[in-house]
Amino acid sequence: MAEAKKKFETVDEYIASFSPEVQLVLRQIQGAIQAVLPEAEGMISYQLPAFSQHGAVIYYSAYKDHYSISVPPPFAVFEAFKDELSPYEVTKTAVRFPADRPVPLELIQKIAVFKANENLQKSLGKKKKS
Repeated sequence: MAEAKKKFETVDEYIASFSPEVQLVLRQIQGAIQAVLPEAEGMISYQLPAFSQHGAVIYYSAYKDHYSISVPPPFAVFEAFKDELSPYEVTKTAVRFPADRPVPLELIQKIAVFKANENLQKSLGKKKKS
């Protein structure tokens, strides 16, 4: 019988499942986001560490040869940061940062703030309609 995939209940469990070198980078990403969104709630969503503020803001993760961030729709953030993201592989929902290069923490911070502001505007719009 195949071994069941580990289900993470906390961000710390997710990060602890990696080597010390990868844990360090994940903690740097986590800290960078917390620095610009101190009120955001850290959580596990879709088995990935994420931050939520007026809805999901950003997910971050580690893989064999890259780190990744992703955001929930709408994906205006990718257009807004198109030039800064051009050195990286960008999919419809995520950005991949090669593991052999420094992760651009300031860019991740800008993306997180953009998405949090987008969430705030959306939540304010919903309140006005009530």
